[in-house]
Amino acid sequence: MQRADARVRVLALSRNFGHEIAITAGMKCAAGDAVVLIDADLQDPPEVIPEMLERWRRGADVAYGLRTERHGETRFKRWAASAFYRLLNRLADISIPLDTGDFRLMDRKVVDAFLTMPERDRFARAMVAWTGFRQEPVPYRRAARAAGETKYPFGKMLRLAIDGILSFSLAPLRLATWLGFLASGLALAGIVYVLVLRLLTAAWVSGWASLLVAVLFLGGVQLICLGILGAYLGRIYGEVKRRPLYLVKEGLGFPPTGRRAMRDEPADE
Repeated sequence: MQRADARVRVLALSRNFGHEIAITAGMKCAAGDAVVLIDADLQDPPEVIPEMLERWRRGADVAYGLRTERHGETRFKRWAASAFYRLLNRLADISIPLDTGDFRLMDRKVVDAFLTMPERDRFARAMVAWTGFRQEPVPYRRAARAAGETKYPFGKMLRLAIDGILSFSLAPLRLATWLGFLASGLALAGIVYVLVLRLLTAAWVSGWASLLVAVLFLGGVQLICLGILGAYLGRIYGEVKRRPLYLVKEGLGFPPTGRRAMRDEPADE
């Protein structure tokens, strides 16, 4: 396609760095006044782009696709996606549009703002929502895949959901705190209960069942809290290494002056 049409530009990365990183690489190389993100499986119809352009010309900074119907997806996937976005909206500090994906048009100032965010665990649709600006929905019906199979099985969907929650919410850390208070409260109640039995019961019989339950409960709470802290600590570890987000293997159709933009560089350079 690039050989047949010089307007087509191809950016090949050195390996698969993931969907969110690929989006970032494409946005960094895009040079237009507006940029459209669209998947290649044709579930998001290109025919909606002119309406997005019209919204942009009327003053919208972001025109995002709002899925009114989702064909070709299982009932479980639709339910899980709906539940996740509603949960994320309750936990996050920003409002993220429901029933949307990455299919959207963005003004140049939104793209530039997006590219100033250097985090590695990226969640593009929430990052765009975080920028603010004027954002308008464009309803459309999402079709089934034209060919191939989805590259987002349940495991990747779960990881993306975790990335979204950890990147835009401190609720898991607050949950760990409340679990600690709950465990402490139950432990205190247990201590009072044991003391009352010891003082008021003539025949004191010590049992192992209650002790085992208490130990397992406290151990479970501690492991959950350590896991939550470890997730945030791991993200900090990934950030401080300052590795590039991606590496480019080949770029086709880019002018010599635009080749520097193909390299992933720190935001402060």
